[in-house]
Amino acid sequence: MDPSDAHAGQGRTPVTGPLLLACLGAVAAYALGEIWRPSTHPVAMVYDLLAYDAVYLFGAAACRRTALHRTDDRLVWNALAVALAAVALSTTLYAVTLAPLGDLVPAWLLVALWAPTYPAMGAALVGLVRSRVGKPHPSMWFDALTGACGAVILAVTLLPSLASGPADGSFAVIQLYPVADTLLLAAVSAVCAVMGLRRDWPLVLIIAGLLCTLGADALLLSRTVDGEAVVDGPMTLAWLTGTAFTALAAHVAGRTPTVVPAGTDPVARLSWRVAFVPLSSIVLSVVVLVSTWGSDGLGMAGWAAVTCLLATLARTAMSVQELRGLHEITEQARTDELTGLPNRRALLERTRAALAAPTAGEPLALLLLDLDGFKEINDSLGHAAGDDLLRMIGPRLAPELGRGELLARLGGDEFAVLLPGAGLDDALLRAERLRALVLEPFVVHGVRLHVGVSVGVATGPVPAATVIELLRCADAAMYEAKNARDGVRSYVPDVRSGGGDRLRTMEDLRTALDEGQLVVHLQPQVALHGRSVVGVEALVRWEHPERGLLSPAVVLPAAEQAGLLRPLTDAVLDLALRAAVRWWSTDPVPVSVNLSAANVTDVDLPAKVAAALARHDLPAEALTLELVEDTLMTDPDRGRTVLGELRRLGVRTSIDDYGTGYSSLAYLRHLPADELKLDRSLTHDVGRDDRATAIVRHTVALAHDLGLTLVAEGVEDEATAAVLTDLGCDVAQGWAIARPMPVEDFLGWLADRSAALPGTPSVPTPRSPGQRIQL
Repeated sequence: MDPSDAHAGQGRTPVTGPLLLACLGAVAAYALGEIWRPSTHPVAMVYDLLAYDAVYLFGAAACRRTALHRTDDRLVWNALAVALAAVALSTTLYAVTLAPLGDLVPAWLLVALWAPTYPAMGAALVGLVRSRVGKPHPSMWFDALTGACGAVILAVTLLPSLASGPADGSFAVIQLYPVADTLLLAAVSAVCAVMGLRRDWPLVLIIAGLLCTLGADALLLSRTVDGEAVVDGPMTLAWLTGTAFTALAAHVAGRTPTVVPAGTDPVARLSWRVAFVPLSSIVLSVVVLVSTWGSDGLGMAGWAAVTCLLATLARTAMSVQELRGLHEITEQARTDELTGLPNRRALLERTRAALAAPTAGEPLALLLLDLDGFKEINDSLGHAAGDDLLRMIGPRLAPELGRGELLARLGGDEFAVLLPGAGLDDALLRAERLRALVLEPFVVHGVRLHVGVSVGVATGPVPAATVIELLRCADAAMYEAKNARDGVRSYVPDVRSGGGDRLRTMEDLRTALDEGQLVVHLQPQVALHGRSVVGVEALVRWEHPERGLLSPAVVLPAAEQAGLLRPLTDAVLDLALRAAVRWWSTDPVPVSVNLSAANVTDVDLPAKVAAALARHDLPAEALTLELVEDTLMTDPDRGRTVLGELRRLGVRTSIDDYGTGYSSLAYLRHLPADELKLDRSLTHDVGRDDRATAIVRHTVALAHDLGLTLVAEGVEDEATAAVLTDLGCDVAQGWAIARPMPVEDFLGWLADRSAALPGTPSVPTPRSPGQRIQL
């Protein structure tokens, strides 16, 4: 292998230009010899033989160069190289050894001499199919048979001698060559029937070369039938031109990056290009059968026509079966497997069609239904019972739907109802009726069940102009209905929320955590006896780049829905400790951070807290962690273990919003906590409502008997603070002391407070059980 071949094998463009020029030059030299050549016979024979063989040898070399370069088409060009080289070798052997013998040469030897050429050409066609079609579909075999029959019909019709030539001696040998060419042409037609017409220039040039060879062989056969078996210059030039086309195909293929499969070629996928060859074959078959009607025999063309039509009938039957299977697959792709209802894809398609050309007189509504308490059914009765319940939804709601309306299951326990032509008022009425149907009891596995449902209603084309917007609006309305527990809500755009999209808010929150858009505002806590600052609570705020400063009412629900509570708490903890560093050295006031249920049951939380304190060089007493008592309901044992580890670190823990849960007394004696924070709902009316005052008084006594400090939230005026002081509360937090403020503002407030009340602030220490506060 020379260096250029080695480089070609590594992916560079093969050097086939000189070989192509040499091949064309040899063709020109042979053509020139038809005008003038040496007069002596031996010299003329050598001249013709050298020029003739040079065409084939240079063409074979070009194909071999391309084979080294084109790994995806290597079989094609190697086989063509073998075919062309075999022709040159066979021609040389015939001219040197057999031609002088004349009629003494047996016919079978002539067949064997050029026989290797045609299997090599067949192998090249197999390679073309493999590289361009891949694994053939069964229907492609019928397409291929149809195209092959069409090629045979065309060849036999144009060259009747193919079917009626002499059948003995050397004439039979001459007849075999155009028949073999016809078979190769039939194979090429079969390939084209499978792939369709396409701009595959190497394939086009190979076909052109094959047609030249077929034309020359057919002309030789025709002359033989007429008794004039003469091989002259024009006939030989036709053979050489076919070889030149093959060399040009190799040159073009070497400069083509890769083969484009028929399935991905946009031109080949056009219907008329794919159907051209099979349809042409069918037309030829019909013409042949009509023209031979009433004759004694069909002949080769007639039998090829019959075969073509039978293949077409088989292909049609297979197509019908494929269409039926495709229809079934399409239906399955648009049907929910569990319930048999239309699925999300079907809903999107119908909704998109309904919104395609909306008018003011033809609105559209979408109801999104989400079952309440479905998880509890799965957990209690098993998933089989849950599946049975979901199957009952469709039959119960379907009678309520009119013509053109669609009930679909979106997934899980979510269903959607599309109401074309329904305005908002009508949609709300329909939503109430559907909800009432779902609220009726179900009998599942012998158990009578009542299931709740929340319904979100959205309309289009206003305010939702697209399918995605309609689903988003209905989802937002359903979420509001679920939170408010009032059953049905319609979507109302909220300008302040930037579209009211909780899904968008959830995604924006991920960005906010990554880009540091969260900040903390600080609200002080003061001792009711002495009014010294004993703590400060860190409250998260979100500096949204478009919607401004957002409160926890927006941040916390979005974090919960997106599963971001843990990273959110980690971020707030870091921000709070970073702020505490700025005042701890002069005013050792601890900062409080709220925990969620996800944090309380996180066994890694104590290690995270210890690492955060160490990172900011703060002692454990600089931090208080607050949790709502209901957060322990998910896993009480693990929660108590985590809180116990935190207390062993020296971090104080606080029970927030005490008095709003349902498990306070049951769990209070087991919780390793340092303080209780009395919810603002209990402190709001203290001193004005005797019952509220009595509840606070006894809660104070309970907390002190358990050795806990009591913090009163929501202290908004001095009168309330005075009453709470008389009742024995330890610490107050609320607007009467200060509103939540940015870190910089709090530092100024704390400095002023410390100057007005000099001394070291101290957090009220937990009392021993049974120790009473002295008023």
